[in-house]
Amino acid sequence: MARKYLAAVRAWHLAQGWPPSLNDDHMIRINWSLRGLVNIQGINRRHPLRPPVTVAMLRTLKQSLDASFPFYTCIWAISTCAFWGMMRFGEVAVKSQREFDGHKCLKREDAIIEEDLYGKLFARLDLPSAKTAKPGETQSVFVTVEDDLCPIEALHNLNRVVPAQAKDPLFSWRDHKGRICPMVKDKALHRINSIFSRNKWGSAFGHSFRIGGASFYLSQGVEPEVVRLAGRWKSLTYEAYIRSFEQVVSCHMGNLTQGLPPSVSS
Repeated sequence: MARKYLAAVRAWHLAQGWPPSLNDDHMIRINWSLRGLVNIQGINRRHPLRPPVTVAMLRTLKQSLDASFPFYTCIWAISTCAFWGMMRFGEVAVKSQREFDGHKCLKREDAIIEEDLYGKLFARLDLPSAKTAKPGETQSVFVTVEDDLCPIEALHNLNRVVPAQAKDPLFSWRDHKGRICPMVKDKALHRINSIFSRNKWGSAFGHSFRIGGASFYLSQGVEPEVVRLAGRWKSLTYEAYIRSFEQVVSCHMGNLTQGLPPSVSS
């Protein structure tokens, strides 16, 4: 930011025909100073490491939530979709009930369950707005059948337990008066973390599901490019979110000498 500001001031002086306030030697020294400052403060500027949610944690979460209770049904649907769809928690929950906006948030009509070319079920969640989307651009999240932790079954169950209209929030529950309520991020994470803490897993953050899903896919040999596309990362910057390399290291780097002749492996 400082570099851009100083360059703009210098360009303005030149455009007006004035002597530049900073000559080339000044700019070189400033650039070196700013670069050194970034190196010194780089560690302090990083966000705290976000722990990933794992499959074991998801299974415990499922066992701890009553699938017939609207609030818990919604939390389970959010958890499975955020994990398998590598979604940001802000895409599945709102900061407050008043902040739900159908032009920006997922609605019931934005979830489409279909069959692919192989006859397998998948769900497509069409995000009206996303962090990396252009204004008015829709991004789609895809989730598939996943055995006992299936996001599609979780969505079906959400529709059964919490019936709603097409324009109502996708991830919603009904209060004691029968009113549809969008899921609030802090409330969902509070309940999730109470379960995780009780099982000695500490606390999860909004990005923990996104990180956990991407880490699991990589650990199972899914191509990084597929993970990048499915997670809607514009570039390989997704690697900055995969901080749980210990979960995938053996898959990519272990037992590489198996099958090699003795003369090669020795």
